[in-house]
Amino acid sequence: MPPRTLGSLAHALAAAPDLDAGLVALGEGLAEVDRSACMALLRYDGRREMLVDRLTPAGGRVNCTPVETTFDHLPGPIRQAVSNGGQFVDLAEQSAEYARLFGLAPMADGQLALRGVLFDGHLAAIVALYEPKKIFGTRAAERFAPAIALFELGFVRFAERDARDEAVRTLEDVTQRVHGEYVKKLAGLERQLVQARGEAGRAGRATPGSPDPAQIVALEREAARASEDARRAMRRADAVEQQVTAAVGQLQQSHVELHRRSEMLRQKTRTLYLIDKVLTLDNNATDPRRLVDGLLALVGDDMQAQRCSLMLRAPEPGYLYLAAARGLAPHIVEGSRIAIGEGVSGRVAATREPLLVQDVAEAPSHPLLQDQYFTTGSFISFPLIYHNELVGVVNLTNRAQRGVFVEEDVERVRLLALVIALVVLHARLADRLMRMLHVA
Repeated sequence: MPPRTLGSLAHALAAAPDLDAGLVALGEGLAEVDRSACMALLRYDGRREMLVDRLTPAGGRVNCTPVETTFDHLPGPIRQAVSNGGQFVDLAEQSAEYARLFGLAPMADGQLALRGVLFDGHLAAIVALYEPKKIFGTRAAERFAPAIALFELGFVRFAERDARDEAVRTLEDVTQRVHGEYVKKLAGLERQLVQARGEAGRAGRATPGSPDPAQIVALEREAARASEDARRAMRRADAVEQQVTAAVGQLQQSHVELHRRSEMLRQKTRTLYLIDKVLTLDNNATDPRRLVDGLLALVGDDMQAQRCSLMLRAPEPGYLYLAAARGLAPHIVEGSRIAIGEGVSGRVAATREPLLVQDVAEAPSHPLLQDQYFTTGSFISFPLIYHNELVGVVNLTNRAQRGVFVEEDVERVRLLALVIALVVLHARLADRLMRMLHVA
């Protein structure tokens, strides 16, 4: 699935106001993968253990159709796998039977796959993907899996918001009902007390049939008790409201964490796409310059580095040479040599350990401090190692929007560096490019 589709889906899910809008975005993403496939979301009621309705995106809106079928209709192993979530479960030869059960559009020779969507560790819905059977090529369920993972994050956000709104409504209803009951009871007791006091005043003294003073005292005590109960009920209501407020804060933090994880998934998906792209380039490209530029673009674009360079090991021992670069000073040309152990790249090549500097102002020994083309306070220098053999060094600086590199970025570069080292050795780039540059 191209990263453009995943990126647009992530943006659409983040901006979606409700579940229907998220499903419409997911349906559009499926159309870009396989227009002949169809999907639906089957909502599950855990208390009744039933699939209650089917949500089908079509034509920019969502159609809701009752299903009302028990979850037990699915075979035991499939039911267990769906309940665990995280992956599609293929129904194989039973696809047509269960497609009819779930009300999906009939298909001549289709394959049905189900994937459970969890909320708070329990099954909340099932994504049903129905596609034509293919003899060759990757199934839509496999290509669409990253999009479903993004949708699950959005689904959890919608479910948490609905749960929070339901909790607030329940709290308001309970508070109003309890308060109303106590106010009504207190008002009745006050009326009885006023009536008893009036009758006692008119009689002057107790006469047969007049209210007993002990009864008046009892009514006053009951009224006081009701007032105290009402006060305690309001205090409990305030405590519950504070708990709901704290829960809302935790939910907001959860949304921030979900957004962070969604962004990490998007970045990892883009990294995999770029790796696939460079491996394809290695398979097709015959020009070593084009290939080395593609390798540099792989890591530079993925890390949003406006200035980057790729150093490869020179034929003579103890030296690296500049194989490809962008954003460097004009006087630095391809083929320039640097001794291993000197400068940033040389020291990284000598130690074979990656170097992350988040603020060069705190590292005055770095020569980049005197470089006018170094415009941000952070850089990564990473050695290219394959089977314990030094292949070269890749340098990344000047992150877009004055960004700062962090430890997670180093781990992403580690995977890219392994691919670059593998391609460089496989294509014998160091020697072929050196001959092209006419460097002795």
